[in-house]
Amino acid sequence: MIRRIIEIDKEKCNGCGLCANACHEGAIGMVDGKATLLRDDYCDGLGDCLPVCPTGAITFVEREAAAYDEGAVQANMAKKGKTPCACPGSQSKLLEVQEKMAAKREEEATPVAVPSRLRQWPVQIKLAPIKAPYFDGAKLLIAADCTAYAYGNFHEEFMKGKITLVGCPKLDMVDYSEKLTEIIKQNDIQSVTIVRMEVPCCGGMELAAKKALQASGKFIPWQVVTISTDGKILDK
Repeated sequence: MIRRIIEIDKEKCNGCGLCANACHEGAIGMVDGKATLLRDDYCDGLGDCLPVCPTGAITFVEREAAAYDEGAVQANMAKKGKTPCACPGSQSKLLEVQEKMAAKREEEATPVAVPSRLRQWPVQIKLAPIKAPYFDGAKLLIAADCTAYAYGNFHEEFMKGKITLVGCPKLDMVDYSEKLTEIIKQNDIQSVTIVRMEVPCCGGMELAAKKALQASGKFIPWQVVTISTDGKILDK
């Protein structure tokens, strides 16, 4: 079958091993000091390894490859005594501190209706048009789905005055870069803000946006903001 899968440039690989550690399916191993895709059917095509590679040695390609085999991955990881797909972004935890703080604020403050700052529809990258009047002169916000839920003041601090596009590379299993490239290329975009979660799989969103900015051929101001799972801004 033809599907999206990673490709590793051995010339660019410096042997750091970060990609092997980031791959939760055990698809990447170190062979003769270089990162190597061990088996096609171990690679789920999500690309958690891409954002951690310091040399840009890993890219996506569309080629003939065996389908992702979750059973084979689980069997292989069981042999190694590891739990497959132990992605930090999927690990469960209760954010008790935030619950207590929110409850305290609710007791102290008078409830006030907060207006939505959404300026257009649709918001999903997969559904958004390439060309639309609201893109002209727009400040573009490209955000991972979870960020609006994790960060309480998301509408006021990030969406206000911007055109918002959201997505999740892990769930959609697509490379957003081509569509984002066309949106940036075909419209008068004034700036781009990328908001992502701290989890590794969210690196795919940042990578796609950066690739789109570069491929558009335009020089546009941009920034990346990372949100922690407990709702804090880690860097800006």
